[in-house]
Amino acid sequence: MELNESMLRQIIERTLQEMRGDGMVKHVDPSGVMSIRTSTVRCEPFAGAKGVGLKDATTLEEAPRMGAGVMELDHGQLEWTLTYDEYDYVIEGTLQIEIDGRVVTGNAGDIIYIPKNSHIIFKTPSWTRYAYFVYPANWADLV
Repeated sequence: MELNESMLRQIIERTLQEMRGDGMVKHVDPSGVMSIRTSTVRCEPFAGAKGVGLKDATTLEEAPRMGAGVMELDHGQLEWTLTYDEYDYVIEGTLQIEIDGRVVTGNAGDIIYIPKNSHIIFKTPSWTRYAYFVYPANWADLV
């Protein structure tokens, strides 16, 4: 069997996934174009917040300007002030964003935009899983 570029790329990707140990399936093309299978992103507990988990899907090395990840809420909520712009794409369940006593609701397939400097509460009446996209990518350094 002759080793070609496609086979080599698959071997490298599998090896990197195993090295990450998180099971996330991510393909990074040499051009920098990337695809991430959101169903393989395993959220981790977030900062002692009950019922809140998240996982960044991209690193600053991979995407220095924009960040992306997945967040889950299980009958939980998280009060937060955003120091960055954020889009949330609801993958499953219902995501609610409470701001100034009002609630914006998104269901599976919906996109919610939250502007920089918004003080909000992420919450759900039951369970939700959503992808977040932030600008700038180093959002964790800004809080």
